[in-house]
Amino acid sequence: MKITRRQFLRRSFSIGATGLLTGYPFFIERYIVQTNTYKISVPNLPKAFSGFRIVQLSDLHYGFLVPLGLIQHVIERANQLKPDLIVCTGDYVHEKNSTSQIDQVWPIISNLTAPFGVYSVLGNHDHWADTARSDYWLKRTKQDLRHKVVRIERDKQPLWLAGVGDLYEDHRSLDDVLVKIPDTECRIVLAHNPDSADTQYSKRIDLMISGHTHGGQVNIPFVGTPVLPVHNKNYSSGLKNSQRGSKVFISKGIGWAICPIRFNCLPEIVVLELIPETT
Repeated sequence: MKITRRQFLRRSFSIGATGLLTGYPFFIERYIVQTNTYKISVPNLPKAFSGFRIVQLSDLHYGFLVPLGLIQHVIERANQLKPDLIVCTGDYVHEKNSTSQIDQVWPIISNLTAPFGVYSVLGNHDHWADTARSDYWLKRTKQDLRHKVVRIERDKQPLWLAGVGDLYEDHRSLDDVLVKIPDTECRIVLAHNPDSADTQYSKRIDLMISGHTHGGQVNIPFVGTPVLPVHNKNYSSGLKNSQRGSKVFISKGIGWAICPIRFNCLPEIVVLELIPETT
């Protein structure tokens, strides 16, 4: 059956549009990395840290469909933002039971630099790849905050960072870490999985910085995110409140986990601008 030129153009357009719609989440949106700035009021934050800028990188997932070139680009952009501090919240690789991706990606991560330091914790994929090798690179790069605390000082006023283990593979009570911080002083906690905020502990958290969810990777208008790999489905992305009332920030991350697509959920480099919470 012959078709007219108009029918041919309509069919061609339909096929092209269908290809674009199906290919966009797989081939395009995964590589559009945004830089998003969030202004967050933090309880007990000293006035000296008003305007303090933290860059967060999370869920790089170097591996299949996330090339080293993309990781290098993200690391360079993070440094160009000239933050006061850089934090990394886990899942740097995608492989399991192997050290090859770990040994390729960490020399690039080690190029991160900031005046008040670079601090990192591990995610579940880092343990699934190789816990010992991941921990080796944390220590070699001097970014290690796993089950540790560090005191930062600005104009003689203190701010504490605490790092906790991955909820699935390396969990300990948050109190084991937070007990090292004076009760009256501000503490910011790095935890790969935001569900850590709802575990059993008694000490105060002023802000938790997390990743793990990738923002769900797919955000359908009027529907939301069909898949979130967390127990508390409120923990999608952005600033949330825990069941205890603590503030929890969740990055959409860079790479992918369950399925190599993103739709209406662009990867992000996060800039957190801290301000004291007013009562």
